[in-house]
Amino acid sequence: MALKELEVRYATKRQKDYKLADGEGLYVLVRPNGSKLWRLKYRFGGKEKLLSIGPYPKVSLADARLRRAEAKVALGQGRDPGAQDTPAHGTTFEEAARAWHANRLSSLEPSHAERLMTRLERDAFPALGAKQLKEITSSDVLAMVRTVEARGALDVSRRLKQHVSQIYRFAIPQGWAEQDPAAHITDLLKPKPRVRHMPRVGVRELAELVRAIDQYDGEENPRRRAITRAAMLFTLLTWARTNETRLATWDELEGLDTPEPLWRVPAERMKMEREHLVPLSSQVRTLLQRLPSYRGSGFVFPGDKPAQPLSQNTMIYACYRMGYRGRQTVHGFRGLASTWANEAEDYRSDWIEMALAHAEQDEVRGAYNGALYLTPRRRMLQDWGDFIAGMMEGEGERARDAAPRLESTT
Repeated sequence: MALKELEVRYATKRQKDYKLADGEGLYVLVRPNGSKLWRLKYRFGGKEKLLSIGPYPKVSLADARLRRAEAKVALGQGRDPGAQDTPAHGTTFEEAARAWHANRLSSLEPSHAERLMTRLERDAFPALGAKQLKEITSSDVLAMVRTVEARGALDVSRRLKQHVSQIYRFAIPQGWAEQDPAAHITDLLKPKPRVRHMPRVGVRELAELVRAIDQYDGEENPRRRAITRAAMLFTLLTWARTNETRLATWDELEGLDTPEPLWRVPAERMKMEREHLVPLSSQVRTLLQRLPSYRGSGFVFPGDKPAQPLSQNTMIYACYRMGYRGRQTVHGFRGLASTWANEAEDYRSDWIEMALAHAEQDEVRGAYNGALYLTPRRRMLQDWGDFIAGMMEGEGERARDAAPRLESTT
């Protein structure tokens, strides 16, 4: 069914991206920040492609439909509507950027290509889009970067500076510009804060920590106690960040009744803005399968109200109650896992870095690596699960009113 203007205008933001379809491949993508972006899916040369049309309301529903019609005409004439004609001599930054993007499209994974264009539409085009390439100064680029830095998005600001340079390197050989104004601002970028390693106990104290989590009784309410304990174990076993666990939903979990369960963490919840696949050990599968009473919520680990996730501080407060204030944070679980894996010498460093969802510097490779090294990572996380379960078993059997203890596969 075709969209109505009011449907687009009053589309509300949600926790995840969602689409409102107008038909024939045209849809508006509604982002968690409330922005609305027109997209057109089409096929050319036997491949599915995606055309970025622009943001709403700058591009109205009628305008988007006109672009769809123009694209259909181009396809009927055997032309790719995403391959723009060479801009005129006085080209604008937005024209050059879209031409650069279209030129790279075949080498990028679709979701990454969409994310890249969204970044330009959100931050670069409002500041630089209408300006002529030859008129843009280093001060203009720096002002755009400063706006992004002001909201604390230092990774994004550096990527935008990089994109501007890439666009100019694309434009200069074609005579659209003479120099790259972004080349002179590198030393003016706000430096990233020094990495502050989260407190964590030594590996020799890990067994004591694991047993403390396994025996957690820091809350009177049995349901809250069980969910908190399960969330901490899940985080420890998956090497996830706190918010990735808190906001995990049941529909992100795949194959829990199979030998190879998987957690598909969406890009918008990842620090590096890309989908991340986490192979789940048998211990995690057991833990999740034994939480049926909480499936009334979309969240795997719901808060006091089923429609809300576990609160931001629940797990760190649990660490405090267990006596680990200043000694161990939930984020520090990742450091413990990394130390174990690196000291084991059985696992390659790139498996470990991928399991931790650390940054991939090469942008094109980074677009494809959500499933990279999935098989060896599954073995590594299973070994970690067996290692953790073995520590629990060393304490002997005891009754539980929470999610049952983990089981070793060994």
